[in-house]
Formats: sequence, C-alpha cells, structure tokens
Amino acid sequence: MSGTLPPLVEPAAELSKEEVARYSRHLIIPDVGMEGQKRLKNAKVLVIGAGGLGSPALLYLAAAGVGTLGVIDFDVVDESNLQRQVIHGQSDVGKPKAVSAKESIAEVNPFVDVRLHTEQLTMDNALDVFRDYDLILDGTDNFATRYLVNDAAVLLGKPYVWGSIFRFEGQVSVFWEDAPNGKGLNYRDLYPEPPPPGMVPSCAEGGVLGVLCASIGSIMVTEAIKLITGIGEPLLGRLISYDALEMRYREVRIRKDPATPRITELIDYEEFCGVVSDEAQQAASGHTITPAELKAKFDAGEDFELIDVREPHEYEIVNIKGAKLIPKDRILSGEALAELPQDKPIVLHCKSGGRSAEALAALHHAGFRDATHLGGGVLAWAKQIDTSLPTY
Repeated sequence: MSGTLPPLVEPAAELSKEEVARYSRHLIIPDVGMEGQKRLKNAKVLVIGAGGLGSPALLYLAAAGVGTLGVIDFDVVDESNLQRQVIHGQSDVGKPKAVSAKESIAEVNPFVDVRLHTEQLTMDNALDVFRDYDLILDGTDNFATRYLVNDAAVLLGKPYVWGSIFRFEGQVSVFWEDAPNGKGLNYRDLYPEPPPPGMVPSCAEGGVLGVLCASIGSIMVTEAIKLITGIGEPLLGRLISYDALEMRYREVRIRKDPATPRITELIDYEEFCGVVSDEAQQAASGHTITPAELKAKFDAGEDFELIDVREPHEYEIVNIKGAKLIPKDRILSGEALAELPQDKPIVLHCKSGGRSAEALAALHHAGFRDATHLGGGVLAWAKQIDTSLPTY
C-alpha cells in the first residue's frame, strides 16, 4: 500500500572518525551508507516508556546511532520489571526508569544525546513534548495513552511506530496521517474505539513472555530506521501480528476508514477509554456481559433489574428501555444500596462501561456477588442492538 517513503530526516554535516569506526557495519551496507548514517545521527526520536518494548527499542536505537533519544517515563524500576525490561539491572531497582535508561544508553553509545521527560504524558503536555522530535515510538500498555499518542502525532503531523505485546503475541504497525505518499492513516483507522473496561487485561494481569519484548521491539526499531533513512517499505498501512508459540507472522492490511472522525483537539482520554481502578477491573473480569447477552435476557423474559448509573441529564438524552436510574455516586456512597433488589440479578450500565465497572465493584463489596455490568454501556447497545437510539 505504502511503498518507499522519502527520508524523514536530513543528513548531518559529517561523521567523526570515531563514529565512522563505530558504525562501519552500517556504512558498508549500500542502502544505508554514509548518507543514511548521517540521517540517523541527525534524527530525534522519542520513545514512550522505558518498559518492556521501550527497553530494547532504546538500546538498539542508541546502538544504531540515532543522535537524539527522548525517554518519557515517570515510573521507577521494580524487581518484577527485570524479567523483560532489559535496559535495567538489579542495581537499578527503585531508580527512575528514565534515569536508569539514560545510564544504560551511555554505556551502549556515548555519542547519543539523551533527553529525559520524567513527567507523566498527558493531554496538557503531549504536544509540547512531541514537537521537537522527528519520530515517536509508542510501546505503552494502556489504551488511554495509545489514543493520546495517536492524536498528538496527528495534530503535529508526526509519524509514529506502534507496538503492543501480550503473553505470547505481539503487533506492530506504522501510523502517519500526513504521509507524503497521500496514503496516511492513524491508530483510529485500526481501532476506532477502545475496548470496554475489563475486557482486555494488561500485561500485569495476563503476563508476557519476556523475550517477546525483544522480538517486537526490534521490529519497531527496524521501522524507525527505515523511516529515518528512507529505505525499504515501511509498515504504513500494514499490521504485523506475531505468535511466538506458532512462530508465525501474519500481515493484515489497514485502510483509511472514511468514517473516522477528523482529529482536531486532544480530549480526556481516561474518560474516552473508561479508565477504571484495579478493583473495578477485577470486578468486571468475569462479570461483564455483551449487548447481545443483555438482549437475550430481555428476549427470554428473564427477571432482572437493569440499573443505569449515569447522571439524570444523560438519561434524558438516551436510555435503554426498562432501565432504572441510580447515579453511580449514590451507589458508591452506599446511599442507594437499600433501593437495590435482593431477590433477582442486577445488571449495571453507563455510557461506555467505566462508571458501571466502578459501581459493580462497590456492589460486589456490599454482597451483591452476582451483579454484572454491560460492556461498552449504552453506546455499545445503540451501536449493536438498537440503532434507533442517539449517541452522545
């Protein structure tokens, strides 16, 4: 779909004698050569997270001779990280990950300028942080940050390499809305909406094979080098999926979705993704039903109570017929517990699943162990079941 793109970065003026010696194995590759290595030297690449994917990415970007590396990470090294985050060592436990990463990079390549961003990436600082870099690598493990990275990159016209990992599987692609070949697309063309809260476990919940980070991280770096130097065919418009157990790579074509709304500003990504607490995620795990399952309950005439935990003004805009309105805060405070039935199942729902997951955790704690919630909320119901309902 994409074909070769022009080099992303102009070449630096020169390589020093020491740099020529260091990068000699690159220089003798005709497709890279002196000019390609000068482009790498002049490149500024920001890596989001110095964790599982960020670790190999940072080490190999540094070894390749990328002149400026930005590291954004506000976390500290924990012993459980060492199974996969190879940029850190035992002596780094308790140290800020960004600082540990910088020290490791200096050992790999002292010619790299490392810039640290030890604050959390948010909608308030993302544009300022991204602005000075040519390329972004995103290996984060939560949907709120993924959508934030995507939207900020779109607004600034920046390309970025995206990767994700879980257990034995990984995915990689390149997104660039303003690609010069006119065939750009962004993460929302692949995933227009985040999954309902509790439906997709994180690596912390589901685990990840440590070496998978190296497999996916190395592909991400390969794509970065190709974009910077203008060689090969980047993964723009293609998604590579890797299954380590089957040792199989699969390719999926991605096309621009004309229905994808134009990105004009950054939004509240935690609200958009329905970010919930760990307790709410645990409650939702195994206690989430789909719109189709809720419809089946209605069709079968089951006796259950459907509780809408949104606010009154939202209920007025759109509601599922038969739902009783009890705002989430009244459930969390315990005020509304006496209004809930003890003799039949309870199903909670909200707009997209975040608030109902929080309310579900409170109900489980109060003894309503059989309570469930609707994954995706009224938005999913309107999209999948009752398309006559408005969305907001």
